[in-house]
Amino acid sequence: MKKIGILTGGADCPGLNSVIRAVVRKGLQEGFVVTGIKNGWLGLIENDMRVLDVKSTTGILDRGGTILGTSRVNPLGNDDHIRKIKENYQRSGIDALIVVGGEETLKIAHFLHKHDIIRAVGVPKSIDNALSGTDYAFGFDTAVNIATQCIDRLHTTAESHHRIMVIEVMGLYTGWIALEAGIAGGADIILIPEIPVNLHELYDLLHERHKRGKPFSIIVISEGTKIDGYLSRSGMGNELMAEKRRFGSVGEYLAKAIEDNTSYETRVTVLGYIQRGGTPTSFDRVLGTRFGVKAVELAKEQKFGKMVSLKDNKICSVDIEEAVRERKQVSPELVEIADIFSARH
Repeated sequence: MKKIGILTGGADCPGLNSVIRAVVRKGLQEGFVVTGIKNGWLGLIENDMRVLDVKSTTGILDRGGTILGTSRVNPLGNDDHIRKIKENYQRSGIDALIVVGGEETLKIAHFLHKHDIIRAVGVPKSIDNALSGTDYAFGFDTAVNIATQCIDRLHTTAESHHRIMVIEVMGLYTGWIALEAGIAGGADIILIPEIPVNLHELYDLLHERHKRGKPFSIIVISEGTKIDGYLSRSGMGNELMAEKRRFGSVGEYLAKAIEDNTSYETRVTVLGYIQRGGTPTSFDRVLGTRFGVKAVELAKEQKFGKMVSLKDNKICSVDIEEAVRERKQVSPELVEIADIFSARH
């Protein structure tokens, strides 16, 4: 092997540059030429690549996003795109491609690897932490820290004005961010996609809290949370809602429902892309670095079709197919811990 490539696909998140930096440093140490592919799979379609070296990856560790750029372009189902990827991959002389991305990006990598179009090594990136096959994906810790800081700030204004604050965080299919940020930020109620919401029970909880002399509440809700009446009112099934990416709507719906049915003054804050931007935490920088080094080692050993993984704080590898087979649901243990501190107690 002489040349390895790296691309970052799908949504951006903090920590991507730490992976790129680690792949370049480890790759050069092993005697490889490292090629960066621009803008995810689009770069392979358009043959947009450049050689990466120490100089081009110096000073990027603390930067959010990705110096390679990214896109949500999905070549699957487009024969012309698949043909171009195959031609450009072969023409480039790349012996192994390190694919950094989430569920969709890694599914594409698995398909292309299985059909002998590329030789892939996967690196898990997910602020939702929804990838099975790894305890944590990089980007998640930063998102939780950002959400926690925002909850802390909203806590003081909620208490001062005796308001109910609804904070909507990312998490279309799983509630990892809401659950961990909610626990860390002292939320009174945490609502996640894994557990459907009964609004009448929620109103009762808020009334009971007010009766106990607590005239404010912090509610953290994942963007994909299922609420009675919300989906029917929107006229969409949950899968269609997911496809349309209706960011912000569930938090607004919940806040209006609470105010209309309890008369408690309610405000909503949608964190949105704030969770994906900015400086990565030290945890994500170190994890991304460990993942990048391991990815090069797997490529050197020609262990293709594998994804690097964190298990019990040790870096290992799993089959990409296993890692994308199903989404990782929230830990029941964390749900039980959150319940201890919920508004009902």
